[in-house]
Amino acid sequence: MNSQFPSNKPKQQLYLQVADKVMEMIKNRNLQPHEPVPSEGELAKLFGVSRMTSKLALERLADQGLVYRLPRRGTFLADQSGGGPALRNDSKKSLVTAEAERKSNKLIALIMPHMSDYTSRIIHAVEQELQKHDYDLILKISKDKDDEDRYLQRLAEMGIDGMILFPQGRKTCSDQVLRIKLEQIPIVIIDRIFREVQIDCVYHDHYQGSYQMAQYLIAKGHREIGYTSNAIENITSREERYQGYIQALLDHGIPVKKEFIHFRSVLCDSSRVNEMDPEQAQFISSNPEMTAVMCGDDHVAISTLFTALQMGISVPEQLSIAGFSNIKLSAFTPVPLTTVRQDTDRLARSAIELLMKRVNLSKEKQLTIKIQTEIVERNSVLDKGVTL
Repeated sequence: MNSQFPSNKPKQQLYLQVADKVMEMIKNRNLQPHEPVPSEGELAKLFGVSRMTSKLALERLADQGLVYRLPRRGTFLADQSGGGPALRNDSKKSLVTAEAERKSNKLIALIMPHMSDYTSRIIHAVEQELQKHDYDLILKISKDKDDEDRYLQRLAEMGIDGMILFPQGRKTCSDQVLRIKLEQIPIVIIDRIFREVQIDCVYHDHYQGSYQMAQYLIAKGHREIGYTSNAIENITSREERYQGYIQALLDHGIPVKKEFIHFRSVLCDSSRVNEMDPEQAQFISSNPEMTAVMCGDDHVAISTLFTALQMGISVPEQLSIAGFSNIKLSAFTPVPLTTVRQDTDRLARSAIELLMKRVNLSKEKQLTIKIQTEIVERNSVLDKGVTL
């Protein structure tokens, strides 16, 4: 399948080229208002581009009011005479009606992928911030991607004022998130980034937090530093933490050793972190020269700590261990854990402030806000310059 567009065009502008081609096609075919426009799949095949590119092209046209999209029905040419989409009685409410309802409901939805110490702190902080703006919170916990999509659709249909989404791990932005954006329902993504689409995001600077932790270990005299984490699985926070570790080593002239890098084959079980973990035990025993290990999150760090202690390896004298997230348990392990703190209050405050701008019809372009992290120093890292 060959693209119909010149290869010297900037890649980020390809969807704009497709959007122009679609408008030419509409004119050439003399389509009338409310007649269907070719689908994402048809456009992708016709122009030799990805489905995401064709999706973004249609999104662009929808943002300009040239087309409108209906779930499970397709994309249609908008009525430029001012009549807007001709929705049938069984269709979704018009955007005008939904917008009017949203203004009176004073409801904000928060969709989270799970309940944990970290996410519960976000929920509490979001609710506290919403009270300042006289809004009530609707909380949904999605167990998987399909569950998340169902919640997004139902909340959009009920006329919610806005949404905050902590998404499930995905390679790309979901169709339902794009639909929310197309229908101009205010939405802010937290703790994740969708790089392929312009959408408001507020997230912790995972890369910088991990980079600073690696620098901290290096400053303590460590050079043989390992890294262990749950599998990345399209989760940008895990990816950025790993990249921060790699870049810090490179910037300090420390070789990156592949044997020092371990991604778990199964998710760390947070309910069993105080038990010997075979995967962590294998990783530790295979690398006796490793003096410190950075962990992708606190659950993995605590599991690594308990495993090392049960193997007869003293922490931090023989192996220093550092986490990421600063969950409550990290302060109460047999050796209190040095970790990276993520400020959930600032995350919630920034997300609500940004969402309120959108609820109040701000035309400011989409924003990505990074929340800085900080190191919490406890007892699990040895300063090798100190004689014990």
